[in-house]
Amino acid sequence: MTSPTTVPVTRMNADERRELVLEAAVRAFGRGGYAGTSTDAIAREAGVSQPYVVRIFGTKLELFLEVFDRSTSRIAETFAQTLAERPFDPTNDDDWERLGLTYTELMVSEPSVLRVMMHGFAGSNDAEIGAHARRSMGEIFEVIRSSGCTAERARDFVAQGMLLSVMMAMDAPAHAGESDALAELSVCAFGDMLPSLRQ
Repeated sequence: MTSPTTVPVTRMNADERRELVLEAAVRAFGRGGYAGTSTDAIAREAGVSQPYVVRIFGTKLELFLEVFDRSTSRIAETFAQTLAERPFDPTNDDDWERLGLTYTELMVSEPSVLRVMMHGFAGSNDAEIGAHARRSMGEIFEVIRSSGCTAERARDFVAQGMLLSVMMAMDAPAHAGESDALAELSVCAFGDMLPSLRQ
């Protein structure tokens, strides 16, 4: 007679549990924003108790700020990595397209990162969230400027990125057929990537 195989239960260390809660908070805040998400909802998402979340992060605001900073840093790091991969010519439209494509791919692969960023910008009437949002936008702009481009070219790139962010946040690619104007704007904004974003 054979005995059933037991699967060893692995216990997470403190850093792993903290990461688990942070990942759950990104998803939860991405769906509900700061005002619409409770620490209880985050705890349920992470499969831990609400007092545990509070013990690790303190207030909901402190947790949101960490999640927001993590999300916007992910965007800045993505741009920095793309710029470091190979020489970037700020006068070459193909290089700008390559940089923009990495942002679109990030939005598609990690949509909660985009949504947390948008919720943070929208919640900037809170003084602390606003301070983090302004600093993060400056950091992203600084990374783009490190390409050697002019301030105006960096501004235009960031503005295009914000348009893409807003359209992705409202799920415009999937609903582009709702009006001729939205369809035309979606084609202008996303170009060849639009068909893949509709799925």
